[in-house]
Amino acid sequence: MKDTIIALLEGALDELKRQDVLPADLAPTIKVDPTKDKAHGDYATNLALMLAKPAGKKPRELAEALVAALPESNAVARVEIAGPGFVNFFAATDAAAQVVRQVLDAGDAYGRSLTGQGRKVQVEFVSANPTGPLHVGHGRGAAIGDCICRLLEATGHDVTREFYYNDAGAQITNLALSVQARAKGIDPEDEGWPADGYRGGYIIDVANAYLAREAVHADDRHVTAKGDPDDLDAIRDFAVAYLRREQDLDLRAFGVEFDVYFLESSLYRDGKVEATAARLAENGHTYEREGAVWLRTTDFGDDKDRVMRKSDGDYTYFLPDVAYHLDKWQRGFTTVINEQGADHHSTVTRVRAGLQALEAGIPQGWPDYVLHQMVMVTRSGVEVKLSKRAGSYVTVRDLIDEVGRDATRFFLAARRADSQLTFDIDLARSQSNDNPVYYIQYAHARVCSMLRKAEAADQPFDHALAMAHLSRLETDQEKALMNRLARYPEAVAHAAESREPQQIAQYLLDLAGEFHTCYNAVKVMVEEHDLRNARMALFLAARQVLRNGLDLMGVGAPEEM
Repeated sequence: MKDTIIALLEGALDELKRQDVLPADLAPTIKVDPTKDKAHGDYATNLALMLAKPAGKKPRELAEALVAALPESNAVARVEIAGPGFVNFFAATDAAAQVVRQVLDAGDAYGRSLTGQGRKVQVEFVSANPTGPLHVGHGRGAAIGDCICRLLEATGHDVTREFYYNDAGAQITNLALSVQARAKGIDPEDEGWPADGYRGGYIIDVANAYLAREAVHADDRHVTAKGDPDDLDAIRDFAVAYLRREQDLDLRAFGVEFDVYFLESSLYRDGKVEATAARLAENGHTYEREGAVWLRTTDFGDDKDRVMRKSDGDYTYFLPDVAYHLDKWQRGFTTVINEQGADHHSTVTRVRAGLQALEAGIPQGWPDYVLHQMVMVTRSGVEVKLSKRAGSYVTVRDLIDEVGRDATRFFLAARRADSQLTFDIDLARSQSNDNPVYYIQYAHARVCSMLRKAEAADQPFDHALAMAHLSRLETDQEKALMNRLARYPEAVAHAAESREPQQIAQYLLDLAGEFHTCYNAVKVMVEEHDLRNARMALFLAARQVLRNGLDLMGVGAPEEM
């Protein structure tokens, strides 16, 4: 309906140009929005207010000219001018109801498009260090990142999901030393415990598995423990593989899988870190000071220059990050989205500056970033800080065990990534309308229940009869629900473009609200066959869109609750 109104307004503009009311070279962007108050119609535009100045007319005068120039259309019942020059459109019932036919015809494809034209997009998310179980912050990154991938795929993009393993550096050494200490019977309270060792109970599990000479398979690697507590290199390899496998199990339980697992260690093994350092030096962007090698990132917008190689000869995290992103570019990913925690904020400018210094033809502002804020978990109004598994933090698996995968995913992705999130365990577990997941899923289940009742009453849904009588959908509640269904494709497109899955969460809440209001206001199982089937068709369309939207959130659509 929105596209129909935009087309009508385009026709009116062409007519006003022919009449010399508007300049011939005027090419405005026509904005049409759903109205908040149905007394003002179904859709409205401020086009007359935007064009009043170039037309040399008062807004209301131009609005009258616009309305007079509108082509005739059976899709619009009437048009009214409101306030200083807003134009309100009232959709004809037959036209508004066609969205029901469109949804049922398209099914799972409703809302999907090919606007992405198969363009390659790489989304890197989670990318947790393999030093312990995934915490709730990783969970938020997993939910948001996976939803972004689903949205991009729904709009016709060729998406690659990638996980970057930081399996090199000081944290991995601390992990190996912690496992070695446990394997030798040393506790965190003992004098011989590593200064920066990991204290979670999971370290005991890794140590016991190593001593038992277990074999683990993680992604494309198979590692068998040697069992020697003095072989630190063997312990390191086994511990990384063991925890990579554990993280992968957590992600699978969360409904998240990856196409590519990229190891930081491969950048060193393949000489890419050294090659990147050499190229930066050759380009004249490095200098030495106090025994360290610095990169002039201030030449590319950073607030200060950054150390590239420390005085002890080790590279900082910054350099392998630049090498990794050069590798992404060389793999042909002209669009890259990194979903990371807000603690990576300083990384954004640093990595982009390093890539510009490489002079590799990479555009400024590449790659894109989506940064999420921290998550606080509460129960009975009190913050939950500890995990049986990790000891010092709440894990993703803890939340899944507590409230289930659906609620965990929805809650973690349902707010803007840049806003802090309080995850209320009690709310997520509740079966009430205050719980957004329950509220949305219950709407889907209600339609399924309606179908079962109709079958039991020997009044099954008749699709052909329903399609022939969609004009019977005349109540304000039915029209509001149809208008909401019509907005879904635009909601998907906008959420994908802005990389904001919370927009779909909000749409689903609004749709569920319109559905529940309509379901409670109109009687479905009436004697009139045409009206009954038309209303059943409307609710089936609502069920379809609810299911489509929940799928974009990675959340199930139960048929019974």
